Amino acid sequence: MMLKQIMPLGGIMLLGLAGAGAQMAQSSPMAEEQVPHGSADGTGSLAATIAAMPRNLPRAAAPALEASIRAAQAAQVACMHRGAKVSVLVADVQGRPVVLLSGDGAGFRSQLIAQTKANIVARWRQPSIAVADRAGHDPALAAQAAADPQIGMLRGGGLPVMRKGTMIGIVAVSGASLEGGDLTLDEQCARVAVSSLEAG
Repeated sequence: MMLKQIMPLGGIMLLGLAGAGAQMAQSSPMAEEQVPHGSADGTGSLAATIAAMPRNLPRAAAPALEASIRAAQAAQVACMHRGAKVSVLVADVQGRPVVLLSGDGAGFRSQLIAQTKANIVARWRQPSIAVADRAGHDPALAAQAAADPQIGMLRGGGLPVMRKGTMIGIVAVSGASLEGGDLTLDEQCARVAVSSLEAG
């Protein structure tokens, strides 16, 4: 059963309080059962969610903070050098933020789209572009994504971070396509961050 995001996407501005859904979450099932899911459409009150949440609810497996900061900065700089203003999200395996960096001039929309890309990776355990490609030939998959209020449109730019065959986190980059250039640039910059995290 899909676990829905526990907070509205607007909460991403709180840099770590926004949630993301995942079918195969790697955290404690008991901990997940204790998380309130807000309203049916995933847009429940942030204040109510916080009030109902256990105080010491652990986060799922994720890259370390300092490594995440370095990786996010490397991805942001890689895109900046290509003339793209992007937001870079490093998240845990459920898509919940560890670090969110928005380059100068990157819009709030890019932050929200980066979260949807992380949600795609969290749900299907694949690069977001791979899911988008599959959906082009799989109407049922496309319908699942469209019906998920935390995903909607499938886009490239979200990648799993793997170590010894296990997913340990997610990187998502958004904003490069707004420049009207290389539509794969989000993913190219995300790979910079992934390489840094997987080497650590």
